[in-house]
Amino acid sequence: MTAAVQNKTESHPTILPGSTIGVLGGGQLGRMLAIAGRNMGYRFVTLDPGADSPCGQVADKQIVAAFDDVAAARQLAELSDVITYEFENVNAEVAKLLQEESYVPQGSRLLYTTQHRLREKRAIEAAGAPVAPYAEIRDLEGLREAVSRFGTPCVLKTCMGGYDGKGQFVIRRGDEAELAEAFAALGGGSAELVLEQFIRFERELSVIAARSPRGETRAFPPAENVHVDNILHLSIVPARAGADVLKRAEELAVRIAESLDAVGLIAVEMFLTAEGELYVNELAPRPHNSGHYTMEACETSQFEQHLRAICNLPLGPVGLLTQVVMVNVLGQHVQPVLDWLREDDPSLPEGVVPKVHLYGKAEAKAQRKMGHINLLTADTEQALEWVRRSPIWRDRERG
Repeated sequence: MTAAVQNKTESHPTILPGSTIGVLGGGQLGRMLAIAGRNMGYRFVTLDPGADSPCGQVADKQIVAAFDDVAAARQLAELSDVITYEFENVNAEVAKLLQEESYVPQGSRLLYTTQHRLREKRAIEAAGAPVAPYAEIRDLEGLREAVSRFGTPCVLKTCMGGYDGKGQFVIRRGDEAELAEAFAALGGGSAELVLEQFIRFERELSVIAARSPRGETRAFPPAENVHVDNILHLSIVPARAGADVLKRAEELAVRIAESLDAVGLIAVEMFLTAEGELYVNELAPRPHNSGHYTMEACETSQFEQHLRAICNLPLGPVGLLTQVVMVNVLGQHVQPVLDWLREDDPSLPEGVVPKVHLYGKAEAKAQRKMGHINLLTADTEQALEWVRRSPIWRDRERG
């Protein structure tokens, strides 16, 4: 550990540049954290089972080990002045060990809550934020009863695991055969399940909120998100909703961050109905895909803000500098992006400035997030039209 840690005897020290930040997880979020932190003067060490992880490529050191490897976790603790995680499916026991033997300002409690959909929903409700009606499902009979109460469609989900549409089953008919199929497909009887009433929403929004140990909070402008095949396709900022809706969305995110005593970032995903109601759908206690637009479009990026928060520095301003459309690059898009980068694109509208971010992943698998492009623009509709016509994103992916 370095001398750049001030007031180490305090429960929430200030971690100054020159210190080493440990990152549990070596994916693209860790990579972008490290790039932002290097600009601020921090050093990085990451723990990930992949020998050439995206974060490991830019960190000072990578510990190659499984996430539940206690000895490796202790090594990470020894090398780090502060530890953060870049995805929420971290082994909670390892997070607890790290909290006991090192400085993890995010703690393990928030991980414990957000790793489990039922605990998460109850925590959101405790914060005074609305969620879609839901029911804990323990057996097939309970599923029958809840579906008859909620009606169809409704969504059966595993309480743990699950991302980008995995661990979910949309129940559309509600007959006995479909209920049995859904229950079996998600491991009913051995896995904890939750059924959610389907919210007929007009738009999907997300807000990235930051909170520091000193209690300071900031919320980035809400993003409007478009998903394809349950994977985020693009985010539009400013979101196309009324100013009152956007203000309420920011207030909800800050309320949840404060209620959960979050430190660092928390992403709050919401549904907006035609009647203007907001329902919180999911939380993520880390930087988030829908916040990538902040890298060039905001006064402070989500990655710098997360580091400021966990290091107990004053939070940065979050004002929007330009309109922006963030569009994801999946495995099947990598070669078209590389081909597109070779020469000028005459179809790119004047005034739309693309910023390409690729994550350094070795294998470009279909539907795997490999990068993103931030389209800085004075006219989001113009940028969206270019995405629709671009050869990079095929017809079925045009949102």
